[in-house]
Amino acid sequence: YLLVNATTRRDAGDKVIGVVGVAQDVTEAAKHDRAVAAMANELRQLVDTANAPIFGIDVDGNVNEWNDKTAEITGFRKEEAMNYPLVSTFIVPKLRQSVQEVLDNALRGKGTSNYELEFRTKSNEIRYLLVNATTRRDAGDKVIGVVGVAQDVTEAAK
Repeated sequence: YLLVNATTRRDAGDKVIGVVGVAQDVTEAAKHDRAVAAMANELRQLVDTANAPIFGIDVDGNVNEWNDKTAEITGFRKEEAMNYPLVSTFIVPKLRQSVQEVLDNALRGKGTSNYELEFRTKSNEIRYLLVNATTRRDAGDKVIGVVGVAQDVTEAAK
């Protein structure tokens, strides 16, 4: 792979008399970019198809991650959940304050393990989830949200 920059070459009368080109071999960078993209696709597929509910929020508390298992147990398709406030939309009222505290802690870099919460389903049933809430960071280490990896413990809770 070559990255090529070209510009016209002109004479004193501003007439185009040729082209000057500079090329840079970017083969290794292109291979690296393809490898990173393949890894990102593999991780996306892993999250989407995991046999555990995985959901996430941005720094404003809005859903930005909602895998297939979360959709299956809640009845809300990914498109129905994305960009909605997680706590006020999907958490039962009596737990909203405590769930918000767990998420706020994770947004400050302090994760929580094995926190039980109650998700409201589309059909207004309750699903009990045991959740690990972890801070999500960008490449520059800036907090960009929270990801929750859960276990559906509804049957055990009954």
